[in-house]
Amino acid sequence: MLLLFWGLTGCSLTPGRHGKQTEKGKASWYGNEYHGRPTASGEVFDENDLTAAHAKYPFGTIVRVKNLNNGKTVDVRINDRGPTRGGRIIDLSKAAARQIDMIREGVVPVRIEVLRWGRR
Repeated sequence: MLLLFWGLTGCSLTPGRHGKQTEKGKASWYGNEYHGRPTASGEVFDENDLTAAHAKYPFGTIVRVKNLNNGKTVDVRINDRGPTRGGRIIDLSKAAARQIDMIREGVVPVRIEVLRWGRR
């Protein structure tokens, strides 16, 4: 009966047009040594912008990152590819990492939620 209700109201059980809408895993951050270099999207990386690297989400996708150690959140725009090691799901710019208070720890458990999909 519940499935019939969802079907009639237009609700969907699928995660979204590009895949998962939420993920849990580890986040790291990058900054100083990459500042001023080109990202995978072609933008110049600025450690002071609220941006991030993700392996698969389309460039321009906006995600909310929640630090599961302290509950702080930050919204970032995906403009690079990564992370490349350690089983991490997202690399944040230094400014984004500062907002969720993870600079000192370096790697923290996070939940990321897609707020708006970018273009492929």
